[in-house]
Parts: sequence; C-alpha cells; structure tokens
Amino acid sequence: MAQLSTKIRKYCESKGVTEVDFLSDVLLQDDGQGAYIKEWNLDIAKPTTTKLNSFDSAADLEERQNQVRATRKQAYGDIGEQLDMQYKDSLNGTTTWKDHVQAIKDANPIPTE
Repeated sequence: MAQLSTKIRKYCESKGVTEVDFLSDVLLQDDGQGAYIKEWNLDIAKPTTTKLNSFDSAADLEERQNQVRATRKQAYGDIGEQLDMQYKDSLNGTTTWKDHVQAIKDANPIPTE
C-alpha cells in the first residue's frame, strides 16, 4: 500500500495541482493509528479516504519506480568516475561506461505496472 503523501500527490495531480507542500499546503499527522490529513490548505476539495484509496495503485507504482531510480542512482556511482569512464572510452574506443550503465538498467528495470 502506498504512502498517504503519494496518494495525495496523485489526487492533486488529477485536479491540476502539480506541487504540494507538506509543510504548508497539507499537514499530515500520525498518532499511532496511521497517518491522516490534519490540515488541508489547498483550493481543491479535501479528498475522502475512499477517494485517496482509489489512487493507491498509481501511487504504489510511482513509489516502486522511485525506488528503482534511487537504486540505479547509487549503482551508477560518482559522477566524476562516470565522466572519467567516458573520457577513457573516447580515448580507447571502448564502451566501458555504456556497458556499466546498461548493466545497471538491465539489473534494475523500472516497473510499468
């Protein structure tokens, strides 16, 4: 199940709101019984739990995609090292950097559903 904040972002996107600030627009709270909307300061209707749950699948997919992106980013390594690989490839006619990136992409495919 997706996090409440992700479901709220998806709901807002469906209403044309592309930015949500969780420090001023929407305040969430968790008193030990699960997160809930404590304060809603957007010019669109505050969603019901049922409405937010209808975005669970899309929000879950987004969270899984973001996790893969984070895994890839870590696996790619330091940008300086990547640039060095590219430089050496240009000198040597090799494809070390491209092979490195492709291996990471192959090992960590971004989910589409």
